[in-house]
Amino acid sequence: MKKLPWLLLALLLVLAGLFFSGPYLTVRGLAQAIETRDTAKLDRYVDFPLLRANLRAQLNDYVVRQAGPEVQSNLLGALLLSASETLTGTAVDAMATPTGIGALLEGHTLWKRASNDLESNDAYAAPRKLRPLKDAEHHFESLSRFTATTHTDSGAPIVFVLQRFGLRWKLVDIRLPLADDTAPTGLPIR
Repeated sequence: MKKLPWLLLALLLVLAGLFFSGPYLTVRGLAQAIETRDTAKLDRYVDFPLLRANLRAQLNDYVVRQAGPEVQSNLLGALLLSASETLTGTAVDAMATPTGIGALLEGHTLWKRASNDLESNDAYAAPRKLRPLKDAEHHFESLSRFTATTHTDSGAPIVFVLQRFGLRWKLVDIRLPLADDTAPTGLPIR
């Protein structure tokens, strides 16, 4: 009977370890899928419908903020903003799929070969591996939300947001460095 509390404590510790290691394992799986260009594996770690919706909203907001109030209040400007919303939505829908990401990764490979940016001088050699999540800063925002932040060459943050679905974690948003914090929201940058 004295073993039961210790077994329950051990079970609780194992479950907590599994729970808190989940997002780290997902980030590692995402990184490996990108490095090996395995779109089928990538599909396991990404909630593509939610990712598309979040990216679409982010890009549409950016376009509207860049247009400014003068364009928004103009009839022709409103029509152009509506058309740009359709274009960005179509582009995000095409790109934020396993096939679209596979095409982007293959395009990256072709670009590296064309620009002769290879690890060796062999034009048919594989280019350097993509490592977008290398040296990422990890942070739990809540018990069901986790972020991995990387930085561009200019220092702008790119935040990969993971959300918990039961015991699994999936990528649901990528916060792109589109916002310009120096200008108030809604005003054009001059």
